[in-house]
Amino acid sequence: MVSWALYDWANSVFATTVIAGFFPVFFKEYWSAGSDAVTSTAQLGFANSIGSAFILVAAPILGAIADGGGARKRFLGVFTGLGIAMSAGLFFVGEGQWSTAALVYVLASIGFSGAIVFYDALLVGVTTPDRYDEVSALGFSLGYIGGGLLFALNVAMTLSPETFGLAGAAEAVRLSFLTVALWWLVFCIPLFRNVAEPPRVEAAVGAVAAGFQALAKTFREYRAHRMVALFLLAYFFYIDGVHTIIRMAVDYGLSLGFPSESLIVALLITQFVGFPAALAFGIAARRFGPKPTLYFGVAIYVAVTIYAYFMTSVTEFYVLAATVGLVQGGVQAVSRSLFARFVPPAQAGEFFGFFNMLGRFAAIIGPALVAITGVLTGSSRLGMLSVVIVLVIGLVLLGFVREEGVTAAEH
Repeated sequence: MVSWALYDWANSVFATTVIAGFFPVFFKEYWSAGSDAVTSTAQLGFANSIGSAFILVAAPILGAIADGGGARKRFLGVFTGLGIAMSAGLFFVGEGQWSTAALVYVLASIGFSGAIVFYDALLVGVTTPDRYDEVSALGFSLGYIGGGLLFALNVAMTLSPETFGLAGAAEAVRLSFLTVALWWLVFCIPLFRNVAEPPRVEAAVGAVAAGFQALAKTFREYRAHRMVALFLLAYFFYIDGVHTIIRMAVDYGLSLGFPSESLIVALLITQFVGFPAALAFGIAARRFGPKPTLYFGVAIYVAVTIYAYFMTSVTEFYVLAATVGLVQGGVQAVSRSLFARFVPPAQAGEFFGFFNMLGRFAAIIGPALVAITGVLTGSSRLGMLSVVIVLVIGLVLLGFVREEGVTAAEH
């Protein structure tokens, strides 16, 4: 159980240091140096979209193949290796080489996102259903503290490079990408050593063809798994809002004129508040039920988004960051554990493929909604406020999801 959860500690450094922290700023100021802001933003947006689109198409197919061949850990290893290698590869990309940086980032993102499909699918084999909430929350909480610790070191390296014997901030950021790869490599080892591969469902021969057949079968089975389909629809909308806030927070703060150093501090606040908060959400889900706990978390996101519209100072941005930290990991952890209750164990990779597919796809739609609203209204504040729409839709749909009797009736 702990070995499984440590993978969150291992791979979350990519989400914090690379995705949320340094890559967007470094892409604009170093790899895309000389380009205007609109062009560099478009380049970065296409890079994010390509990686997300790959997972959108491939995740359920890969999950089905892994289930059929009993190869979840093997596929996890392949995608983990890709993510680690490409994270390290960012160190070697030179100034002005935006296309190379974008390609390496896309491949790293595919490795990161693809690995999560198989990591999540292993949850059903490391504990019993009554402990899904706590174990899932343990993973997210370890991810927050692990990602936060390395990110804090990387920030210190960047703000005071001479202390670490580095020539400047650019070298510090490039070295940070190497530390992400090393951290990810070292701390993924316990999972591969100690977590058992779930039983093989069918022969691995012809696994690709079997994977496509299983994918088609899953589409048909969603008619029988009505609560699964309904939950996924609700999840699609509210996680859209969650991922949009994660990806757009720094950009929004910059648009309000807040200094980048303050925004980095805010990201650290989110990480370290998120550690105990994710654990607390797991306990709350066990006591009050995952669905009411999710309601609470998503409702806080609605309040945070409205609050962001009126925000005028860095102090208020810190308050927003702390509030997001209280619910971000909890919403993600409880969503994962609630979905695990609906999933037939023999098809966990396949079903979690759809689960992650929707989450990654939402990372495309949300930022686009913010951008379109901002362009049409000329206001970044209204752009961010538009996120309330998808959060509320998710809350309404979640209200129709029935937990009771799902396993007995629909498996």
